[in-house]
Amino acid sequence: MITIDTTGDVCPVPVIKTKKAMEQSGAKELLVIVDNEVAMNNVRKMAVSLGAEVTIEKINDTKIQLVIQNHQQTTQKECCEKEMQEVQKEKAAKVVVAIASDKMGSGKKKLGRILMKGFLFALSQLEELPETILFYNRGAYLTTRGSESIEDLRLMEEQGVEILTCGTCLDFYEKKDQLEVGNVTNMYQIVEILSKADKVIRP
Repeated sequence: MITIDTTGDVCPVPVIKTKKAMEQSGAKELLVIVDNEVAMNNVRKMAVSLGAEVTIEKINDTKIQLVIQNHQQTTQKECCEKEMQEVQKEKAAKVVVAIASDKMGSGKKKLGRILMKGFLFALSQLEELPETILFYNRGAYLTTRGSESIEDLRLMEEQGVEILTCGTCLDFYEKKDQLEVGNVTNMYQIVEILSKADKVIRP
């Protein structure tokens, strides 16, 4: 049995750690420790969606353990021809992420920034990364000095993701000399990239 301790990890880290272990370890049984009910529910839902059986037990007031019976044995060889064609189609699709703010959603700013940080981390953990990530308006804050997402963006850039930030936006916010990752772009290129994308994601 593999033990995964996610104590202290914020969303979506517990789910990502568990999913990776289920897919890569080959273990039939995993013990996942979480420290809140939100993480417990998210891990349980993810595991069940992958065909696993989950048993939950409260250890104490701060820790909960999930025993996951991992039945996921699907490999590319076991996929039917139609499923393989769909996978290849998704891989060939040009996916662009367009980010216009340094926060996600329209509620509290602090929560919005936490969510955006979590979104970019989760994005960096996908098996199939987007082709391009565009940053404009206050999204420019995410690629410049002081951003908590620089390392996640660099990781994606190293894997071939194009990171582009609007030059006009950098100038407006007086951050052009603070760019930490990716390159500067212009509105014409932004429009061109969006118009040619098969799928655009706007968090």
